[in-house]
Formats: sequence, structure tokens, C-alpha cells
Amino acid sequence: QVQLVESGGGLVQAGGSLSLSCAASGSISSINAMGWYRQVLGKQRELVAQITSGDSTNYVDSVKGRFTISRNGNVVYLQMNSLKSEDTAVYYCTADRAAQTPGVVTRYWGQGTQVTVSS
Repeated sequence: QVQLVESGGGLVQAGGSLSLSCAASGSISSINAMGWYRQVLGKQRELVAQITSGDSTNYVDSVKGRFTISRNGNVVYLQMNSLKSEDTAVYYCTADRAAQTPGVVTRYWGQGTQVTVSS
């Protein structure tokens, strides 16, 4: 099992910045990709950014140039700049861990942290 603990959410004015962090603990060996998803009430959860064990990154188009994902060992960060009201959501940390069965990956989720951007 992998436990994920997020921190750093809160309220910020549009144009401001916030930084999220997420620390993984437990069976953290074989964790490859880590990432951040977000969800607005009533909408589907969407991938915001992901980083692999090789530090390859990908972002949803709406945050490119504004958000930066980084990783230091078992901690993943999301630096969010130039925040917009549409970035308001609950942000969830994820960790993908290879299972013993080849080709099988288990995704673990954090509890979520609220980010609210006021306009």
C-alpha cells in the first residue's frame, strides 16, 4: 500500500500563486509516475500534470506555461502561477506503482486538497 498526504491548498486571488506538495509513504518502491488531478463538483476528474520516474512531464493544455510539476524522491510538487478562477477545484495527488504482475499498475490517490481562486 501507498499512502499519499497532500498539503498546500487554500484561497488565492486570481493572478496569484500556490504550491501543492504530496508525500508518498509505505510501499514506495516501484512507484513510477506521480501526478495531480483535479475535480470540480459535478464534473469529471481531469489530469492536470504528471511526472515519470525519469522526470518526463505532461500537462493538460489549460495549465501549460502556468503550472510546473516536479519531484524529489517520494515527494511531488505542483507550482501553480497566474491562477485563474477556472483553476478552482479539489486537487488530488496520484502515485502509480508497478504490481507484481507484469504490466499491471496500481494507482493510489491522496485525500484531496481544495484550491479556490477568487476573481
